[in-house]
Amino acid sequence: MSPSHNPELDPLLIEAPSALPAAAPLRDPVWSGWDVLKIAIFMFISPLVIDILLAFVARQFAFSGLSWQQAAQKPVVELSAEVLSYAVVLFFMIALIEGQYHRRFIEAIHWNWPTKLWGLAASGAALLIGLQVLAHFLPIPKDVPFEEFFKHPLEAYLTSILAISVGPLMEELFFRGFLYPVLARSLGVAFSVFLTAFAFGMLHAMQLGFAWGAVFIIFLVGLALTIVRAVTNSVACSLIVHISYNFTLTVLTFIGTDGFRHLERLNT
Repeated sequence: MSPSHNPELDPLLIEAPSALPAAAPLRDPVWSGWDVLKIAIFMFISPLVIDILLAFVARQFAFSGLSWQQAAQKPVVELSAEVLSYAVVLFFMIALIEGQYHRRFIEAIHWNWPTKLWGLAASGAALLIGLQVLAHFLPIPKDVPFEEFFKHPLEAYLTSILAISVGPLMEELFFRGFLYPVLARSLGVAFSVFLTAFAFGMLHAMQLGFAWGAVFIIFLVGLALTIVRAVTNSVACSLIVHISYNFTLTVLTFIGTDGFRHLERLNT
């Protein structure tokens, strides 16, 4: 070996640097169950607070002969409060994901807009028709608290618009966007689908007067929507089915009750 040769520099003797440790995979979903609980509390409290504030305003301009409690129970006030609270909750959801966890909101919730819409829309309509057939064999009451929103034209129109727009959007974001994935991470898909559908049914129970037949139908709707979310890995897919279901229900309700003509007569 020549004196100038340094074995420490021999490329055959130099050990390759150890591989850098792989970055830990991002947790999916990035949020926790506590975050979902925060959103749920926020969704419950914000409509009440906004409803009370709107009631005081409405009492000054439209319902001067009523107390603020009575004004707060007016469907138009409740619907307006619901829309405003949806905006507040949506802002809170986005701020939580993008501000606290530094992830893009639509990616974190698995929005995943589908390319084929008509099949999903048809599924929503078919779901409605099938459950309407089933409803004939269940004890569905003729009058439920939700029907208060259809007694006057403006309230009926507003309710119908909300039922096929921001209403399904916020419900899908919460139940299929936030609640389902955090349950599935800990409990598995099957049990999480059931729990998400059960929570979805309980949300609507008060609107339906806690009539078990009507609540069971809504539970089945939630079951179908959560299965769509689980199979497609897309909140947008469950949203399309949800909107289609509500749209079909709204149209059949108006047709079955001669609603369009009834509302036109009330407007004249």
